[in-house]
Amino acid sequence: MKNGFVKSSPGFFRLISRSMYALAILLLTLAVMMPAPLQEQANPAVTPNPAKSAWFLLWIQEMVSWSRFMIYPVILLGCVLLLLPWLSISSHVHRASWFPREQKFVSALTVMAVVAIVLLTIVAMFFRGADWSLLF
Repeated sequence: MKNGFVKSSPGFFRLISRSMYALAILLLTLAVMMPAPLQEQANPAVTPNPAKSAWFLLWIQEMVSWSRFMIYPVILLGCVLLLLPWLSISSHVHRASWFPREQKFVSALTVMAVVAIVLLTIVAMFFRGADWSLLF
C-alpha cells in the first residue's frame, strides 16, 4: 500500500461492472415478468386470501408468519449486511478477488443470507395457499 492506495486490476473492475449490469438486467426482467400483486383499492369488507406482499418482500412475510418476533432476525440481518465491509479479519489486501481466503467468514455469511432469502421467497410465492397454509 503506497500513498493510501491499494493496487488493483482494471480487469477486476470490468468484471464487477459487467456483473452489476447483468444483475440489473435480471432484476428488471424479473420485475417485468412478475409485477407486484397490486389489486383494486382496499376494501375492509373483502380481504384477499392469501394477502401476499410484493415478491421482493415475501421472504419477510414468510418469516413473520412463523412468529411476530421473527422481525428481529430480519433487522439483525440488515444490520449485519450494513457492517459487512468492517467484518473482514485481514487488514492487508494484496489483490482484489472474489471470495478471498482471508474473508471466508464474510463470504459464507453473505452467500448463506442470499440463499436463505431466495428460498424463503420461493416458498412464500409458490407454496402458500389460502390462510397462508403450506401447499405442495
